[in-house]
Amino acid sequence: MISLKNTFIQKAPAGASRHILRDFEMALTQLAPLRLALGRCLATAVRSSTQLTAGSMFHPLLSNSGYGNIPATCARLYATKKSKAKATKGQTAKVNINSSLVEDIISLEEVKEEMAAVLTALKDDFSRSLSIRTSPGALDHVVVSTVNGKFPLNQLGQISMKSSQLILVNMTSYPEATAAAVRALRESSMTLNPEVDDNIIRVPIPKVTREHRENLAKLAKQFSNKAKESLRRVRSTAVSQVKKAKDTVSEDTLRLVEKQVDQMAESFSADVEKQLATKTKELLG
Repeated sequence: MISLKNTFIQKAPAGASRHILRDFEMALTQLAPLRLALGRCLATAVRSSTQLTAGSMFHPLLSNSGYGNIPATCARLYATKKSKAKATKGQTAKVNINSSLVEDIISLEEVKEEMAAVLTALKDDFSRSLSIRTSPGALDHVVVSTVNGKFPLNQLGQISMKSSQLILVNMTSYPEATAAAVRALRESSMTLNPEVDDNIIRVPIPKVTREHRENLAKLAKQFSNKAKESLRRVRSTAVSQVKKAKDTVSEDTLRLVEKQVDQMAESFSADVEKQLATKTKELLG
């Protein structure tokens, strides 16, 4: 700034008045803070640019949707106090892996299908064995074990409703399976005590008492626990398969795939709990 002032003085006309030089000096003095502020802004911009470049890496397995491609540094810059509080409570961010990129390690779609099959089987168990509604269809799915294999009762006999408290099963088409059908009815979860009259099985329907409802609710809990065990087996098998690729895949990739499997198992386990809650409410009223 001083050199600029000296240059102006040297080049100023010999007859320049003193007040002109004073005004020029005051102008230079006022420009000094602007020069300092501009320098600080430039330094901050350069530093932020360097940080964003260094932190803009993301794992290639994460899907194109969601937060997978957001630069890590940028995400931290915009983190709120609420999100930080959640992190301190042990909550971890979910991953969403592109399944096509890990087909050589494991088929995530097949794992999902196996877990979905467990949930479907649970729903079937609930509708087949835990109904409190009296109807011929309540016996349709009772499985009868015969010398020729296992068959639903409605394939071996004709089921009809005699009254609101009595169901008849006509075993004329397969009389040799009558004893097996009676045994299957007694061993079912519906607390039945069938009686045989020639080729006709008479099935009295017990009144729906509070005790009976509570027993059905306990059975629903058993079914749900069995479903959770099946989900854990599917998860364990999947994780074991993932670990077999440890010699050819990075540890970070394996951890991401395992985490994806865990998330799937947790999601289906939550669905099991929802199904149990709904069925329990239906049974207990």
